[in-house]
Amino acid sequence: MYETILTPVLAMIVWTFVMWLWMYATRIPAMQKAGINAARMKSKSEMDVLPIEVRRIADNYNHLHEQPTIFYALVVYCHLVGLADPLMIGLAWGYVALRVLHSLIQALWNFIPVRFFVFISSTLVLIVMAVRAVLALF
Repeated sequence: MYETILTPVLAMIVWTFVMWLWMYATRIPAMQKAGINAARMKSKSEMDVLPIEVRRIADNYNHLHEQPTIFYALVVYCHLVGLADPLMIGLAWGYVALRVLHSLIQALWNFIPVRFFVFISSTLVLIVMAVRAVLALF
């Protein structure tokens, strides 16, 4: 099961749902405490009164819909063209591990220099994967 490059995609999807659950488990009680009625909201800015700890989790959930889309496309491409060798699978798992770490840093601590280092590291993993895919064309 872990020998396929698609399993890290499933892991990333599951992690995104973990963050979704965490977001609503913290956001709904915070909204109730702040007296925010979602049915009457007219602007996202009304959520700015929520505690930063709650907003960071929601921010991370949104981040999981940004750069990871490149990861999903790249992994599917590698799978379809037969570039799912052990190194590429290891890189895919490395990307997932770094994104999980990024999520935990952002949600629990949010020390920007460390979070940025983890983000850059995950980006470099994607770049290595993309370069390997391009080089395989030649």
